[in-house]
Amino acid sequence: MRPLDIQPIGEELAIKWEDGTESFVPLEKLRRCCPCAGCKGEVDIMGNVYKGPDKPLSPQAFKLMRMANVGSYAIQPVWADGHATGLYSFDYLRKVAEAT
Repeated sequence: MRPLDIQPIGEELAIKWEDGTESFVPLEKLRRCCPCAGCKGEVDIMGNVYKGPDKPLSPQAFKLMRMANVGSYAIQPVWADGHATGLYSFDYLRKVAEAT
């Protein structure tokens, strides 16, 4: 499922999907669901997860500065604390949105 439009509105990310549905994802939830290796860890071939200790997130961590499209399959948010390594595939973004 692909989004037709993605816009930050206040403290949420508004997403209009190609099936006509809309999602409103709180920015804090979006950041806490960051799928990058630094946030979620890395999995080896045996299924072991390697992850550093959790770091506390400042209020700046939840302020969205901008987003970039990655090909035709993902978005890459840039947060005010400088974090920008999470690639949210559209399928993953939809799962996060549906869990809201």
